[in-house]
Order: sequence, then C-alpha cells, then structure tokens
Amino acid sequence: MRLISLLTCFVAFLAPLASAVKLLESNALTVCMESSNFTATYFSVTFYPGNNSLMVGFDGVSYIEGKVVAEMTLTAYGYEAYKNTLNPCSIAGMGMCPMSAGPMDLGPLSLDLPEGTSDKIPGIAYTVPDLDANVRIVIKTLETNEKIACVEASLSNGKTVNQAGVSWTTAVISGLGLAASAITSGLGHSNTAAHVAANALSLFGFMQSQAMIGMTSVHMPPIVEAWTQNFQWSMGIIRVGFIQKIATWYQRATGGTPSTIMSQLEDTSVEVLKRRKRDLVDPAMNLLKRATGPIIKRATGMVKRAEGGQKLLVIRGIERVGFRAHIEQTNIFLTGLIFFAVFTCIVIIIVTAFKGITELLVKHGKMKSERFQDFRNGWKVVLRGILFRLTLIGLPQMSVLCLWEFTQRDSPAEVVLAAVMILSMLVSLGWASQKVIRLAKRSVTMHKNPAYILYSDPSCLNKWGFLYVQYRATAYYFVVPFLIYTLIKGMFIGLSQPAPVVQTVALVILELAMLVAVCILRPWMDKKTNVFNISIAAVNFLNSIFLLVFSDVFDPPGMMIGVMGVIFFVYNAVFALVLLILVLIASVYAVVSKNPDTRYQPMRDDRGSFIKSQTQLTTELDALGATARGDVKPGQYNNNPFDDDTASISSGNGATVGRQMESTYPPHGSAAQAPRSPVDPSVPLFPSNVSGHHNPPPGYDQFGRSPSPAGRSFDNNSPVGQSALATHYRAQNNASPWQRGAGYDH
Repeated sequence: MRLISLLTCFVAFLAPLASAVKLLESNALTVCMESSNFTATYFSVTFYPGNNSLMVGFDGVSYIEGKVVAEMTLTAYGYEAYKNTLNPCSIAGMGMCPMSAGPMDLGPLSLDLPEGTSDKIPGIAYTVPDLDANVRIVIKTLETNEKIACVEASLSNGKTVNQAGVSWTTAVISGLGLAASAITSGLGHSNTAAHVAANALSLFGFMQSQAMIGMTSVHMPPIVEAWTQNFQWSMGIIRVGFIQKIATWYQRATGGTPSTIMSQLEDTSVEVLKRRKRDLVDPAMNLLKRATGPIIKRATGMVKRAEGGQKLLVIRGIERVGFRAHIEQTNIFLTGLIFFAVFTCIVIIIVTAFKGITELLVKHGKMKSERFQDFRNGWKVVLRGILFRLTLIGLPQMSVLCLWEFTQRDSPAEVVLAAVMILSMLVSLGWASQKVIRLAKRSVTMHKNPAYILYSDPSCLNKWGFLYVQYRATAYYFVVPFLIYTLIKGMFIGLSQPAPVVQTVALVILELAMLVAVCILRPWMDKKTNVFNISIAAVNFLNSIFLLVFSDVFDPPGMMIGVMGVIFFVYNAVFALVLLILVLIASVYAVVSKNPDTRYQPMRDDRGSFIKSQTQLTTELDALGATARGDVKPGQYNNNPFDDDTASISSGNGATVGRQMESTYPPHGSAAQAPRSPVDPSVPLFPSNVSGHHNPPPGYDQFGRSPSPAGRSFDNNSPVGQSALATHYRAQNNASPWQRGAGYDH
C-alpha cells in the first residue's frame, strides 16, 4: 500500500492540473459507420459537470429529417462508463426538433442537461491526465428506431503530462552534464570528465529513444503520446515562429507546396489517431475511402474534401508529433535540420570565444598560463573532435527525419538536403570508426595494448576520442554496432510509417539484440557506467514490448491497453527522474569539487598512465614520461587539420615511437629531443586499479599494464645532470609531456 501511495503521489506531482475547473471536451469528430447522414467540418463540445451545462459548436451538413433520438455511450480505458439516450425535443434551445436536411451552423451554444447527468460519470474522468476516453453517438429515428448516423469523438479533461517544464528540465540537465564534462576536462580531471560525459550522453540517448517511441505510427494511449512529446526537443522538433516562416518560405521557393493545417483549425477537424478497437476505426476508414472530391494523400495521414466541404485529417506517427508541437507537417524535416545546424554553429562560436577569452586572460595576467593550456595549444583539434561528437549525437535525429523526408518529398531541394545530410554523417562517422579500429589494432600489434596509441597521443584522443572514451580500451570496436543499431532504428521509424506492426516488431528485435549484446560484452569503462547503460537498454526493450501490445497485434481488451498506458508512463517517469538526479549530482560534484577524480576509481585499462601524470610529479618522472610514451612535437597542432597521417602516433606508422627508440641518447645540443630518464621505465609507477583477482590479458604484466615501448639501455650519468637537462627541456616546451592531452574533450 505504501508503494502504491508513493506512485500515486509521484504521478500527481508530474501531472499538475492545467485547470481547477472540471470539464470534458472534444475538438474532433469522426464518423463510425458507412453511409452516415451527418458530417461535420468543425466540431467543439465542452461539458462542465459543475452546472450540468454543455457548450456546443459545429459546422456541418445533415441529411437527417424528422424526429430522432441519440444514444450516447462513454467509453474510458476500454470500459463502458456511461450510457444514455438523449431526445433533442426534451432539451430547450437546441433547435433540433424536428431535424431538417441541409447545412448546420450551430454555436457556440450553451445547453442545460438534465439534473444528475454529471453524477453518472465517474470522477476519475476529470482527474486522470490524458484521459483515454471517447464518446460515440448513434442517431436513430424516433418512430422506427432505425440507425441512420454514427459519430465518435475523443474526450479530454484538460490535464496532461505533456508539460513544458519537463522538457526544459531534461534539456537543462543534459546540457549541464555536457558542460560540466568539458570544464573538468579542461581543468585536467580526465577521469571525472569521462564519467560525466558518458552518463550525460547516455541520458541524452535515452531521451531520444523516448522521442522515437512517440514518432512511431502505432495507435498509442493518449498518456503515452503526451509523455513522449516531452522529449521531442531532443529530435529538433521545437516550434519557433520565425523558423516556421523560414521553412515555409524555403519550401515555396524550391517548388514545394506548404501545408496549411495549423492555420485552418477553425474549419478542419483533426483526429489524432489513437489506439482503439478495429471495429470502431475500420468503418470510418472505409467511408473515407469512398468519399468523393479531390484527395491529398501523404504517407502517414490523409486529408479529404467531400462534396459538402468536409475536411478531415487523420494523423499519426511523425506528423502527430509535429501537430502536437504546432508545426506544419511540411515543415517538420526542415525544422529539425535547422535546429541541428543552429546548435552546431552555437557550439563553434562558444568554443572559439572561450579560446579568445582564455588567451586574453593569460596575456593580461588574470589567469595562470598553465590553465587550459592543452586546449589553447590545440583548440582546432579539440573543436574538430567536438564537431564529430555533435555528429554522433545528431545521428538518431537526422536518420529518422532525413529518411522520412524521402517518403514525403516536401520539395526537391529538401530531398537533396536530406540525402546530403544523412550521407555526410554516415561517411564521416564511418571513416572515424575505421580510423579508431586501425589505430587500436596497430597499438595491439606494437604494444600489446589498444589503450597505448588511443590515449597517449593527444591528437588522436581529441579527434577520435568521442568514439571510444566511454568504452573500456578493449571494447573500442563497440561504436560500430552502436552506429548500425542507430541507423537501422532510424530506418524503420522513418521509412515504415504506413506499417506500424513492422515498426514494432523491428524495434523489439533491435532492442533485444542491443540488450543481449551489452549484457554479455559490458563494453563501458567501469561497473557503474555499465549498470547505467544496461538499465537504459533494458527499459528500451521493455518499451518496445509495450509498443508491440499497443500495435493491436494480439487484439488485447481496451481496459488492458488503458492500464498498460498508465504503467508505461509511471515506470518511464520514475526511471527518467533517477537518471536526471544521477547526472545532476555528478555534474555539480565535478564542478564544485577541488579534486573530483577521487570520486571515481582509476580505469582498469590503465588509460590514465598514458594520458597524464599528476602535476606534483618531479622532473625526473616527467622525463620518464617522455621516454616511456614517446615525445610529441610541440608543433603537432599546427599541422594540416585534414591530414591525419603526419608525425603523430595516430598516423599509425609508429613514427614518433620509432624515432624515440632508434637512439638511446639525444643528439648533442638538441632541444627538440626529450632527455633520457635515469629511471627504469619498466617500473610500474602507475599500476592499474585491479580489484579482486583477475588474470591480466595476454601481453600484460601482473599490474595489468602493457610492456613499455622504451628500451632498457640507459646512460649511467648522474641523475642530477639529467634533471637539469629535463628542466631545460620543459622550459622550452612549455609543458610536461605527461600533461599533453590531459584536457581532451569528452
């Protein structure tokens, strides 16, 4: 009982009341029988139980004559909650006794219903957000009781879980996590930055998965549609007035025909297709197919104009998402594309401005020269890595919208934009992935450890680290299955809008395969991160199972669908809240703590010893770092940014390491060559943090470290002389070789 009470309070907290006034309303009317004698171009009905009043307004055409009665049935969550027979002749002021054929223009009109009408409707209908209820009205002749018309309307109580506050909260916390990881990385706390960035990106991916569920064309309960709408911002579905004007102008200028649904709501009935029994939907669809007049057909919805001027739009899937966001259907793709491009430009401006600000602060003595030194020296490489990461983040969004645009063809230019965008993203990420795999394999061949080259070279780390830093060193390849999973998921959602069952079955298979893979491989960097991401994969798989039930494959009862919709909302809301709290705590701690790395255990793959040492290490250990890792030239960031195979470990030719190992002693008078350390580099100064009893991989020593690439031949000269030479070397090169790459962006 305590658990049920807690969940009830939680639902009430996440679903604030939109209005203190109890009401039931409907703004769309559909027919539910063939050869119906009543059609409506506009429909709006609101029932106020406080005073038993009914506000009615509609424009339509009636072919009904004589006295009639209306049988009204209210169904909530598949349960018949209320049934009554109304006689228009007994309702004063309705003007429908007797009825006459012809156009009807009624309302807004206030009608007083019989006393006790509101008492027959369950109180839950006024309190549960996103009510899954509809009312069916069957019109019969009074004399013969012949069924001559049938209409149906979905009901709402004005309360919803689709709240702007939820969208803003999730967006702000996700952005805070990414910003915190960037700041801590710049300050040299690479371990903390890696963990915060991994969790923030996983949270963002979970939000995109929630949004993708809302984009499927399955007939879902209203509460599921409303909940998933909270996360559509992660897919770029955000309404901004001037962007809609730009999208409409661009479409017209490139030969397209913009839709005008949002501007014609006063005379257009819009039916958001929800999950209901087939015997209720099919007659309406059959009637639409037999209607006369011009037809405007789209892949996931249809607009039809009958002779009497009827306009009915049935929407689902991506168009449903756009309609709920008040975006024209023909502007959905361009809206997502514009937001992705704008966000990318904003990030570029922020990084560039930060570079300029830090340089000015150092120049005027307001900031120490060693602060953000790695970023300032190689900011172009860091920026390039950030752009690659943004491409990875935007892949789910653009894979859905670009592929969907191929089925919509809003304009020839937009189709070209979609093709260019999706191809460029796939090519860039595919090329980066094969680059990482090549480097890791070369590192294994040369050093028996994939982490050596992937983490010791700052150029490689800053450019390609976005693909592998969240995984353990031996699971560098997992980015390839992740990209394939994302692309296939986007293909089924974007291209299979007319086939909801195909979408759901494909999603179940994909999510199951991903869940099994992550449970077996556990590819992320540590145990906590694995638990974090495996939990997300498990929830995604459970969501796909619920979606399969919603798709009507098993023909479940309506009550079961309604209950499952509420359960879907509850467990996803609880899980999202837990993820948000975890990311928020980690982000705040990373920013306010003086040494946030103490919160996390060192990586078992020993990447930390390849990235940097602590700042308090002596000069002798810095010289050891130059010997053990191979010296990276100070001018490495000045190379051609498009030439990756030049004088870098990431080039894969081993030039840097090879040159270091060719000679035991540096050339006389050479300042560019790092001095040799008097300390044996094979001594494990930075052993990996291996808890428990685990055997090291092949080629590793008892500390879990790979053999050092440096030789064991050393000069027996005095360590004092070596220290002096090392000090001179550090003064000229402005930083310890162990510090290079410490501020890479995660």
